[in-house]
Amino acid sequence: MLADLWPQYGLTIFTPRLELRLPREEELAELAHLAARGVHRPDERPFLTPWTDGSPEDRARFVLQEHWGKLGGWSVAAWRLGLGVFCHGDPLGVVTLRARDFPVVREVTTSAWLGIEHQGKGYGTEARVGLLTLAFDHLGARAALTEVFQDNHASQGVSRKLGYEYDGISVDARGDEAVVSDRLRLTRERWTQEKRPAVRVDGTEACRPLFGL
Repeated sequence: MLADLWPQYGLTIFTPRLELRLPREEELAELAHLAARGVHRPDERPFLTPWTDGSPEDRARFVLQEHWGKLGGWSVAAWRLGLGVFCHGDPLGVVTLRARDFPVVREVTTSAWLGIEHQGKGYGTEARVGLLTLAFDHLGARAALTEVFQDNHASQGVSRKLGYEYDGISVDARGDEAVVSDRLRLTRERWTQEKRPAVRVDGTEACRPLFGL
């Protein structure tokens, strides 16, 4: 089995409605087509990397390249785990957990996108809870970080609801425009204080060496 050689394929997160796991090739193609149909309104620019600015084909190919590149370039020093989000087998989007020098620093960063037709239904929050459960309860993270544009009210709301706290700002170039993001941090202490839905994570033991644990 593929999971015998690449244990991340045996890692699965179950939330009340969702299943988070590495997509197989056919499922990856479905996720790429989902991104091609759109992940935000035309008047929005929620991502610093302008991967949604191109044609539908550009968006689809970016999803493929991002998945293959990060999975193939995995190392203990710098890893990026991009999991497909599925509901009853239907692809909804991708959530990503990444870290550098995790065995020492014990901090992770999260990011996500959902197909536009699946937004506003609580899936993003539920998927983030699943990802954070893996990070805090199974990998021993001390903090989870995210950066959100100040005008991205939906993502800001999700982070605040989950207990993230303000941790300063960052200023980046987006084309010829300077954009300000809020840095948000969720500590292990705050995580343990928050009420959240039950989550089950399978397959972590075989993956621990790949995370440097």
